[in-house]
Amino acid sequence: MEDITIKVDGKEYEVRVEETDDGKILVRCNGDVYEVESTQDKEAAIFNRVKKEKIEDAGKAVVTSPLPGIIYEVKIKKNDKVKEGQSLIKLIAMKMENDITAPRSGTVKEVKVKKNDKVNKDDILLIME
Repeated sequence: MEDITIKVDGKEYEVRVEETDDGKILVRCNGDVYEVESTQDKEAAIFNRVKKEKIEDAGKAVVTSPLPGIIYEVKIKKNDKVKEGQSLIKLIAMKMENDITAPRSGTVKEVKVKKNDKVNKDDILLIME
């Protein structure tokens, strides 16, 4: 939670900004609460989607985060052979453990996260062949 001063149409406002467990940004001003989106987050999501499509076009499988959260456990490493449905990563989101599993059998080519990393929805977690 952070208190900041913003200027809108020349008028200054004291606001409180906080991020929820599910990645939403809430701005509190004069007793009202507004849910806002960051253009930076949108740009990052677009970049990740384009990057994911490019990698998948090369015949690799990309495993992405289904929701924002914190990496609790990484169960695999580069060059590990995995089977479809095998647990790869545990993600904590909204106070729940989420099991990220292999979409197909293959070899882990790159692991993009480590324990305690904060991730957004659609961030690339790992790449498989």
